[in-house]
Amino acid sequence: MSLLREDQKPNSRADVRRADGALSIIASGTVITGNVRADGTIKVEGEVIGNVQAAQQVLLARGSHVKGDVQAREAVIGGVVEGAIRASERVEIQATAIVTGDVTTQRIVIAEGGQLNGALVMTRKPAAGGPELVKG
Repeated sequence: MSLLREDQKPNSRADVRRADGALSIIASGTVITGNVRADGTIKVEGEVIGNVQAAQQVLLARGSHVKGDVQAREAVIGGVVEGAIRASERVEIQATAIVTGDVTTQRIVIAEGGQLNGALVMTRKPAAGGPELVKG
């Protein structure tokens, strides 16, 4: 059973999230060794030793830890990332975040206190084939 009829368009952020895929949560105290991939959104409250890839969003809560690369349309980081972050649209590094690795995205927000220890590569709006790097 579909949440939305074919002629019905999503009219709220919650409807868009349901239409695009589920929310997967890695709870606090959970440690996953291996790559994690989802069609929707992944929220990490625990630890992942491996890459995290989501079609929509990767959300890292305060106290979370990822030892690997993060890839999504949008990444919101409140914990620790030891690896590269590639987000086709936006990265948000919150005040509690520590990122040790390169970040590639179109737009970035770094809150006061947030740490980025790596290179930042800003991209243009992605074409149909994916992000295009701006050549300096």
